Amino acid sequence: MTAIDIQPERPTLSLPPVAPLVLAVVGVALVCVMAFPFGQWRYVIAVCIGTLAGIGLYHAAFGFTAAWRRIVTERRSQGLRAQMVLLAVTCLLTFPIIAYGSQLSELGLRSGAWVLPFGVTAMVGSFLFGMGMQLGGGCGSGTLFTVGGGSSRMVITLFAFIAGSLIGTWNLPAWRGLPRLESFSLIKSFGLPGAVVTILLITGGIWVIARHIELRAHGALEPRRQTGSYVGGPWSHGLGIAALALVCVATILTLGRPWGITSGFALWGAKIAHFAGVDVLSWPYWSGGRSAAVERSVFANTTSIMNFGIIFGAMAAAALAGKFAPLLRIGWREIATAIIGGLLMGYGARLAYGCNIGAYLGGIVSGSLHGWLWGIFAFAGSSVMAKWKSRVGL
Repeated sequence: MTAIDIQPERPTLSLPPVAPLVLAVVGVALVCVMAFPFGQWRYVIAVCIGTLAGIGLYHAAFGFTAAWRRIVTERRSQGLRAQMVLLAVTCLLTFPIIAYGSQLSELGLRSGAWVLPFGVTAMVGSFLFGMGMQLGGGCGSGTLFTVGGGSSRMVITLFAFIAGSLIGTWNLPAWRGLPRLESFSLIKSFGLPGAVVTILLITGGIWVIARHIELRAHGALEPRRQTGSYVGGPWSHGLGIAALALVCVATILTLGRPWGITSGFALWGAKIAHFAGVDVLSWPYWSGGRSAAVERSVFANTTSIMNFGIIFGAMAAAALAGKFAPLLRIGWREIATAIIGGLLMGYGARLAYGCNIGAYLGGIVSGSLHGWLWGIFAFAGSSVMAKWKSRVGL
């Protein structure tokens, strides 16, 4: 996830510094009010969790797109190592929640995990998603927080993401029946202690390898990001990790499932198409249980209201940082790459259980093998596109 560089010579939308902050606060309040009838205070909490995610993602500039690109093209590992710390810390918190979920339910808390099979369809989808995130300039969460932060280009990416997601729901039946591995849970197979040790070994091993790559290429590590201000940012990676780990844990305890993003995009696309007269309810993906989501209010969908929270949280963070300044003119090359990247991400996400948050982070913190496999193939696709962009000067 990377914010788009704002070039001084290009015109920007000039707003009083307080305007985007007021808009963000009003937006969060409005989403809470609209969501309350469908889930009472649980949905209000979900909106607040999304808002925290938007603030943390923006202030810490915490992402996957830039981190994966930099380790491949620049041999810089700070972002990738931060990801491994995020995964390790979050798993230390979520694995016990998942393992002892029945006891937590007695306290009124929820627990849930995504443990899914991984096959050819998910392999292709994650690879396409990895390519798309480098073209689009951000992944699932990156698209949302940069849109909220004022990136005009990422608005185009978001609409293309939604369109790609809708196409994916229409075309998904064609991919069914291809070979796949059965689902595998570290927690169920190795027990809680074994699962924790396994995760620490994997994340620690990748952290060490990434550090070695940077030291070998440059002789020294980049200076760590430092927190400038808790309110106006920037935040260190450590503070960003703490915020995102809290988001992951709070989502499971509140909603009974891991944090996800892109199913909301697919729903938005389906609702738009349905409103336009397209018979999406006849598509296998939207028939049955999902048809109700298309016909109900978007505020009844927990993924959607968390996504709205991310956008408004990032908007508030950008306003507090004094950096909310959307571009008024975007070049044709930026528009083209935003559209292609968004379409690839949207389509790939539907084939592969989601994006870097729902499939990768959500799968890994659930103790599922599919999360790691998703990461491997998405990283491969990301690396191919990052190298190509570097060669052609994009």
